[in-house]
Amino acid sequence: MPSLLSPSPVWHPYAHLKTQRPAPRVVGGEGASFTLEGGETLLDATCSWWCMIHGYRHPRLVRAIQQQANTLCHVMLGGLTHEPADRLARELVRITPAGLDHVFFSDSGSVGMEVAMKMAVQYHQLHGRPGKHRLLSLMKAYHGDTAGCMAVCDPEEGMHSLFAGYLPRHHFAPAPTAPFDAEPDAVEQDLAALRVVLERHHHEIAALLMEPLLQAAGGLNMTSPQYLRGARKLCDEFDVLLVFDEVATGFGRTGRMFAADHADVTPDVMVLSKGLTGGYLGHAATLATGRVHDAFVGDSPLHAFMHGPTFMGNPLACAVALESLAVFEEEDYLGRIAALNEVLHNELLDDTRLAEHPAITDIRVLGATAVIETHDAADLVGVDDWARERGVWLRPIGRWLYTMPAYITSAQEMRRITEVMKGWFG
Repeated sequence: MPSLLSPSPVWHPYAHLKTQRPAPRVVGGEGASFTLEGGETLLDATCSWWCMIHGYRHPRLVRAIQQQANTLCHVMLGGLTHEPADRLARELVRITPAGLDHVFFSDSGSVGMEVAMKMAVQYHQLHGRPGKHRLLSLMKAYHGDTAGCMAVCDPEEGMHSLFAGYLPRHHFAPAPTAPFDAEPDAVEQDLAALRVVLERHHHEIAALLMEPLLQAAGGLNMTSPQYLRGARKLCDEFDVLLVFDEVATGFGRTGRMFAADHADVTPDVMVLSKGLTGGYLGHAATLATGRVHDAFVGDSPLHAFMHGPTFMGNPLACAVALESLAVFEEEDYLGRIAALNEVLHNELLDDTRLAEHPAITDIRVLGATAVIETHDAADLVGVDDWARERGVWLRPIGRWLYTMPAYITSAQEMRRITEVMKGWFG
């Protein structure tokens, strides 16, 4: 392994400043791998926080950015529009669950969620229900690092407990425990726990927020489509909007284009980011149904939605997002994801020796996602360096060793990643 670089003025995320080591310098990438200064190449098992779904230096995405840059790099969306934003909005309406007909752009998943939360609260205000100004989230949830998003992340095991005194207080329901393929009775227990919270607090709850099927950064908890159907019914019963945070799950990660598709459910609001542009530029979209959108049609100043990120609808981001969608559909990415899922099943779920390892508590696979959950974070100390020595970039979350690969990862590359994951456990 090459020697570490000298310290940089860059302040890195989620890093302990006293013990962190200088970060390796990335100088390029190709396909599912990136290259470090000095020539070391690493197979990326996490596709840069789950967004580089086409891998690095995809020629069509690079060309889309270059061509758009030659025409229009940016213009404010306030009072103006442009063809890439209009086209992308129409495409998102086409591919998302029926009824999500209105698109509000922003520049990151966290901001997209902030938009969704403000929409939900203002929706009830405009309907004469100002008391419905709190939100309901699930334990094990992670929705982002901005203030509003931190307030709806898991307050006990999440990473934002330091800010508890600063954040607004919302409500939380138990995280669903029934797995993806659970029997109805098991899911009913989860829904009963959700009902208890709604019965008690629905008068002040504007919306239920959830990461459908896959609670990503909170421990890669994988849950049942039946829970989504039941949550939809409960929200309708208690006059609560349903918001799906599909920042991580959208664009194929769970095996369907969107996690909502597994349950044939349309939320009132859906938030997209990460894979929206294939990871090539920051961008996000918050989609709403006509029911939500039409509440904002009125004569008073209160009917305007007062939110406007500077870079919302950026033409470069819209252009590359359009090309990303075209590549996804034309090159049968759902078929590629199914092939990756088969490798993950065969290599991880069907390995009885791995399942019996004393450090491992569970192994889960869903779509192009797999996780080995250990009993303690100490069981994974050093795994990133160990994997790097074997040519793979792995970055665990606490006690979860996971992979969310680029969809262009070959079966051979996928097996190489799983062999490194398994190899750590002897």
